[in-house]
Amino acid sequence: MADITRTPRYAAVAIALHWTIAALIVAQVVLAGRMEARTPEAFAVFQLHKSVGITILLLSLARLAWRLIYRPPEPTNLAPWERRLSAAVHWGFYAVMILMPLSGWVMVSTSRIAFPTVLFGAIPWPHLPGLPELAPAAKAAWNETAENAHQLTIKGAYVLFGLHVAGALKHQWLDGDSPVLARMAPGARPGRRLEPRLLVVAAGLVAVVAFAQFYQPPGPAMRAPAPAPAPVIAEIPAPPPPSAPPAVATPAPTGPVRWAVQPGSTLGFATNWSGQPVEGRFTRWTADILFSPDALEGSRIRVAIDVASGDTGDQQRDASLDTSDWLDATAHPKAEFTASRFERTGEGRYVAHGRLTLRGISRPLDLPFRLKIDGDRAEVSGVTSLDRTAFGVGQGEWTNTEQIPAKVTVSVTLKARRS
Repeated sequence: MADITRTPRYAAVAIALHWTIAALIVAQVVLAGRMEARTPEAFAVFQLHKSVGITILLLSLARLAWRLIYRPPEPTNLAPWERRLSAAVHWGFYAVMILMPLSGWVMVSTSRIAFPTVLFGAIPWPHLPGLPELAPAAKAAWNETAENAHQLTIKGAYVLFGLHVAGALKHQWLDGDSPVLARMAPGARPGRRLEPRLLVVAAGLVAVVAFAQFYQPPGPAMRAPAPAPAPVIAEIPAPPPPSAPPAVATPAPTGPVRWAVQPGSTLGFATNWSGQPVEGRFTRWTADILFSPDALEGSRIRVAIDVASGDTGDQQRDASLDTSDWLDATAHPKAEFTASRFERTGEGRYVAHGRLTLRGISRPLDLPFRLKIDGDRAEVSGVTSLDRTAFGVGQGEWTNTEQIPAKVTVSVTLKARRS
C-alpha cells in the first residue's frame, strides 16, 4: 500500500476551487429542474440559476489559470490508459465548466425578452457585447445555437461526472496502491471502504441538493414599485393670455374648464401572478383635461401613456412588459384613453364613458371616479378594470389566464390646478 504521508496532493487553492465548483454544478442541475413553471417562484429560481452560472464561469476560469500556472501532482501507479482517460476527463471538465455557463450567457444576451442579469440580486451583470443589438433573425440564430450547445454540454457533464466518480471510487475501493482520492481529500487512505472523507462528501452532496431543491429566493412579486417621482407627471400649458385685459370683471365661465395635472398624480395597475399580488404604475403620461361638473356635455379628456414606463418595482420583470408578449412597446409605444361623454351618478361621483387603445386595439372602457373641487384645485380618484386578453396583452403561453388572470385593475389619483 502506498505511503499516505508521501502522497502528493493538490494545493489548498485548487482543492477549494474543485469542491466549490462541484457543489455549484450540482446545485445548478437541481435548480434547472425547478425552472419549468411560469410562476414568480420559478422566475426567481431562474435569476438564481443565472447568478450561479456566472459564478461557475468565473471560478472555472480561475481554476484553469491556476492549473496552467501550477503543475498538479501526478497520480501514482496508474496504467497508461488510465492516465490518458484521466487527462481527457479533466480537460473535458474544463471545457464543460466554461462552455456551459458561457452558452447560457449567450442565451440570455440574445433572448427576445431583454432580462437584465443581477447577480444574487445585488451586482448588475452585462449582456455579451454586440449580441443584444443584432437583427432579430441573427439574434434568434445565436440563441438557438447557444441553447443547443447548452443542452449538449449538460449531457457531456453527466458523462464526465459518471467517469470521474467511477474512477475515484475504483482507485479508493479496488486499487489500494493508487491514492487518487487523497490528492483532493488529504488524509484519505486508499482501500478503506468507509473512508470518512467520502462520507463527508456524500453528506455535502445531500446538503447541496436539499438547499437547491427547497431554497426559495425572493421573488419579484414580493417587492413594491418605487415611490413616484417628484417632478410633474403631466402638465398642460395654460392658454395664452388675451392681448389686452378686460376693462371690467367678467362672470365665471359656464363651459368646461381646462385643468393641468400636478405632482403627486399617479396612474397605476394591479393584478396577481400565481396568487401573489403585483402592483405597478406608469411613470410617463400626459393628460389633456377639459371638464366642468356644470358642463358635462362639452367636457372631454385625453390621456396618453408611454407604455415603456411601466414600473412594478423589479427591473427584471419590467423588462418583459415592453416585449411583444405583453405591451409591445416597440410596435405600439403609446396607449390612449379618450372620453367625451360623462355621467353624474351621485354627489361628487361621475363616470367617464370612453375608449382605451392599447397595442393598436381599441375597446370601450368606463372609468368611475370621485371629484372634489376646492377653488382652483381639484382632486380625482378612480378605479376600473379591463380584460387584458381583449387587447392582446399576454401572447403565446401567457394567453392562458391560470397564472396571470385576464382582469387587470387600473387606478388613477389626480391632483389638478385650474389653468
